[in-house]
Amino acid sequence: MSGLVQVVVYPPSPSGGRRVRADGEILGLARSARDVAELGRRAGMTGVTGVTEANVGEAGAVEWRGGGAEVARARGSPGGRRGPFPSAVR
Repeated sequence: MSGLVQVVVYPPSPSGGRRVRADGEILGLARSARDVAELGRRAGMTGVTGVTEANVGEAGAVEWRGGGAEVARARGSPGGRRGPFPSAVR
């Protein structure tokens, strides 16, 4: 993939993590802000549109569904309360 890539981060799954897609292709399961940034990098998000662990919550090229970078777990999921991705910047 090259050029402008739209990354979509789906709501947290009950088992943990969030599915990540770019241009209709499933990239993987993110369990941290670092994972989202790495999956975006692999999808071709470099340079100006680049997503880093530090800006993943604010990057305009990332569409967050079911909550932003501050939401890592689904409500009522095993593993405790709904909380932020590790290293997520708010």
